[in-house]
Amino acid sequence: MDYKLRTTPSGLKVVTVPMSGLESATLTIWVKTGSRNEEKKVGGISHFLEHMVFKGSPKRPTAKDISQAVDAIGGEFNAATSKDWTNFYIKAGKENLETAFDVLSDMVLNPLLKPDEIEREKGTIIQEIRMYEDTPMMRIGEVFESLAFGKDPLGRDTAGTETSVRSIKKDDFIRYRKMHYYPKNMLVTVAGGVNEAGVLKLVQKYFDPIKPFKGVSFKEESFKGQEFTSKQKAPGFKLQTKKSEQAHLILGFMGEGRGYPKRFAQSVLSVILGAGMSSRLFIEVRERRGLAYSVRTSTDKYQEVGYMGTYAGVNVAKADEAVKVILDQCYGLASGKYPVTPKELLKAKGYLRGNLALALEDTRDVSGFFGEQHLFLKKVLTPEEIYKKINDVTLEDINLEAKKLFTPSRLNLAVIGPFKDEKKFVQLLRS
Repeated sequence: MDYKLRTTPSGLKVVTVPMSGLESATLTIWVKTGSRNEEKKVGGISHFLEHMVFKGSPKRPTAKDISQAVDAIGGEFNAATSKDWTNFYIKAGKENLETAFDVLSDMVLNPLLKPDEIEREKGTIIQEIRMYEDTPMMRIGEVFESLAFGKDPLGRDTAGTETSVRSIKKDDFIRYRKMHYYPKNMLVTVAGGVNEAGVLKLVQKYFDPIKPFKGVSFKEESFKGQEFTSKQKAPGFKLQTKKSEQAHLILGFMGEGRGYPKRFAQSVLSVILGAGMSSRLFIEVRERRGLAYSVRTSTDKYQEVGYMGTYAGVNVAKADEAVKVILDQCYGLASGKYPVTPKELLKAKGYLRGNLALALEDTRDVSGFFGEQHLFLKKVLTPEEIYKKINDVTLEDINLEAKKLFTPSRLNLAVIGPFKDEKKFVQLLRS
């Protein structure tokens, strides 16, 4: 799978990924900003702005006008906010690509930001925050990252707090957009049944109005030279006491960021540990002991830091046992007590390649695959290059990464459940 990258005179990057034989295409507008780029007093403004983009634009003054325009072409559209990027997309038939450009560019570049809509949307976002608070499976990730990253902006909730959301005004949105929504900080990706010439023509038509930003962004002004560096020297623990029928936990080890050269070895290691129904933790935690319905391991990475974490929703009475089993498997990999076999390595590689191949059948996933790489990585890899990187991972690579990652000085455990006493968990982490 190949791609074409072009940069417009204003500095806007455009990535086109032609996929022959497809009748659909996904247009995505990316902005290289998220909750880690926010001032604390307006925490959640990236996510709030994502909502406001759907509330009206000069050509389509109401949310209904926008949704009708997309419904009329049978398209789907949505947006997402992370800690370091925001994106907006429309997926539709390739013959409707210009309509997608017209609607999405107008929404993102010219939101009306009506004060009455801002006040109304505050209630929606506060309910979203409360929904996450009431859903431990969804909330536990933020609890873990607040432990792992502490007072750093990476440790804040993406949605902000009820207090910060209530304080946000139209002027805050205008200022934030001036700081981050400018061509050199944005990216347009189009994947599907398209060609580069047609895409560039539409980019010129619909994105020329955005002007280069000549000021200093909040990111450059306040974060330069302040990338997160972990100062952790001992296991960390955080408990959110909540009445529930299950305990939800993430046990994770701090690691490196997106561009880490050995990230593919870490991905293979995470599959061996807890991805799929034949993984070690699925067998040990669920099948042999019946401690959890859901257990899985994955790697999460930001620009300069990341972690390998295992999530589990477990029997409250046996939460400590589940933690003990997960730790035993991690430390057993590092010590050689539970060595990885050639068969396991081969299976894990096949799992990663197969999952990526399935994902890349969808134009939206293809847009995400190339989009995030172009935003953050110096070298962009094609799927074929990633397959090779996966194939090149050796048993020695796995062992070295396990020994480096799975140490007490990198360990953090976050738990949500009906517990009042932290002692038994802290003792487990330190034993």
